[in-house]
Amino acid sequence: EGPSEWHKAYPIAQGNRQSPIDIVSAKAVYDPNLKPLIISYESCTSLNISNNGHSVMVEFEDSDDKTAISGGPFENPFRLKQFHFHWGIKHSQGSEHTIDGKPFPCELHLVHWNARKYATFGEAAAAPDGLAVVGVFLEIGKEHASMNRLTDALYMVKFKGTKAQFRSFNPKCLLPLSLDYWTYLGSLTTPPLSESVTWIVLKEPITISEKQLEKFRMLLFTSEEDQRIQMVNNFRPPQPLKGRVVRASFKA
Repeated sequence: EGPSEWHKAYPIAQGNRQSPIDIVSAKAVYDPNLKPLIISYESCTSLNISNNGHSVMVEFEDSDDKTAISGGPFENPFRLKQFHFHWGIKHSQGSEHTIDGKPFPCELHLVHWNARKYATFGEAAAAPDGLAVVGVFLEIGKEHASMNRLTDALYMVKFKGTKAQFRSFNPKCLLPLSLDYWTYLGSLTTPPLSESVTWIVLKEPITISEKQLEKFRMLLFTSEEDQRIQMVNNFRPPQPLKGRVVRASFKA
């Protein structure tokens, strides 16, 4: 059922703007017209944490534009819908995007939608300019204090299909200090692989401890009644660039 089989059910898997990609830093084009990214998460309302069988996800109240990103390459603000992670079985792999061929142990995706233009998340997710995903790399180092509240909640959603209340968590604490970014047009990285995502990949990683990352690896791809399969390596490998240009908000 892995990524190499997805094109059978989802032909778009072989499309022209698939994600993730390897970002070759020397080939990224500095674009002085790109605005700084503005992340307004002041009044965000987290609702729940869940295991959807391919990652762990935290969902947000998204009925207004108070929790949004704007600036960057965007005309409209994009509302935060959810965030989730991708990780490996060992530290040498796990992220979806790679930088100059180098993977990170984990990657956080903050998923936003264009509510000015589309009525629902589902409608936005099918439109070429419907979604904006911010990717943040995680590397192993010192403990990330704000991440503990999240890693401590993972035991509640160990099995596929489980969900628990997870209130008043603000993901602003998961962002690096610098919001320098690369941006390109891409897709969802899990089926249906819709080519609806403007990607914002932050250059600066955040740090978590080995112990924190181990808690992600305790999650399972399977439900309680199934034979247990450890949730690891839930990343799609980099896809062909097919002529796309990656723009950088910063001078290399």
